[in-house]
Amino acid sequence: MTDDPLAFQLFTEIGIIDQLGSAAFERALPAGLTRAQFGVLHHLSRRARPSQSPGTIAAAMQVSRATMTSTLGRLAKRGLVAIADDPADGRGKQVRLTDAGEELRQACIAAVAPLLPLVGDALDSAEQERLLGLLRQLREVLDAARD
Repeated sequence: MTDDPLAFQLFTEIGIIDQLGSAAFERALPAGLTRAQFGVLHHLSRRARPSQSPGTIAAAMQVSRATMTSTLGRLAKRGLVAIADDPADGRGKQVRLTDAGEELRQACIAAVAPLLPLVGDALDSAEQERLLGLLRQLREVLDAARD
């Protein structure tokens, strides 16, 4: 038994789950696609705005602009995102998900589908719904508190 604060134990469990889930997820991704690249595709797919600046995406993904520029360049070479000049700011860029990017995102989700029953083995639907609500609540607080 640990004497660590309860909130720290919670973050430890979330971290371990993230490591285990991420490793399994990366093994299931199509060859040549990283978890970070999938994260960008998924982020763009979930946004109401059809395009975003590289800086906005970098901030959302909690990475440097240089890292995001590299990731976006790799995705653009594969035709998964389109990068265009920002019409409102001649120096800026806007990134949007292409049809090919959305198709690959859907293929990735299908590729990890065999992992999903593991969640059902641990938690019934009501427990999953309850946990999802609690995790969203925690994410919103942490998101609001970031720099």
